Amino acid sequence: MKNKNFIWKNFFQKEKKKKYFIRLIEKINKDINNNKIIYPKKKYIFNIFKKINFNKLKVVIIGQDPYYSVNQANGLAFSVMPNIIIPPTLKNIYKAIKLDIPNFRIPNHGYLINWVNEGVMLLNSVLTVEKGKPQSHFNIGWEIFTNNVIKIINLNYKNIVFLLWGTYAKKKMYLITLKHLILTTSHPSPLSFHKGFCFCKHFSKTNKYLILKKKTPINWNIKKII
Repeated sequence: MKNKNFIWKNFFQKEKKKKYFIRLIEKINKDINNNKIIYPKKKYIFNIFKKINFNKLKVVIIGQDPYYSVNQANGLAFSVMPNIIIPPTLKNIYKAIKLDIPNFRIPNHGYLINWVNEGVMLLNSVLTVEKGKPQSHFNIGWEIFTNNVIKIINLNYKNIVFLLWGTYAKKKMYLITLKHLILTTSHPSPLSFHKGFCFCKHFSKTNKYLILKKKTPINWNIKKII
C-alpha cells in the first residue's frame, strides 16, 4: 500500500488556504474570545485526524456534531473521555454491538480510541458546537471541510466501509462511489434506536466485508479502564 500521509498533508495545506476555512476558524476564535464555551476544547477539534492512522483506514462512521455538555466532546464522533458518563446514544451503540456480536463485552467507559486504532474513523460532519446548543455550528463551513474529507477518502482508498446512521448521515451517500460499502440505518439516539439501528448488524457486516476484501476485521471490543 502506498503511504497515504502525503495525501492528507497536502489536503490540509490546501484547505487551510481556502476562504471558507479561514472564515470558519476566525468565527470559532471570535466566539472563544467573546467568552462563548465551545466544545470540544480547541486542542481536540481535529483530534480524529491526529489519532487515526491513515494507512490503516478501513471504516468511516459519520456523526453530526459533537456532544454539547460539559467535558463530553473529545474530537472523536460518539466518543467521550474515559471518566465521563456514557451518553445514551453510545449506550445504544454498545447494545446493538452486543446483539450483533455475542462475545462483545460492554465496556465501563465511552472512550473509543481502540476503534480508531483499529482503523475506524469517527468523523463528525460538524467539528464544533456551542455549549448547550446542539447544531449551533451547522452551516458555518464545517460541512464543506468534512465533505471534502469524504471525497478524499472516496478517491484515494478502496473497499472502505461507510456507516451512515440517521437521515443526516445518509445525505452523504452521494459523495461515495460503488468501490466502497455503504451501510445505512436509523440513528442510535434513544428517539430512533428501535427504528432499525437496534438489529442493524452493521458491525458483523463490516467485518464480513473486510474479510472478503482480505482485510483484517475490526475488533469492536474496547479495553476496560480500571
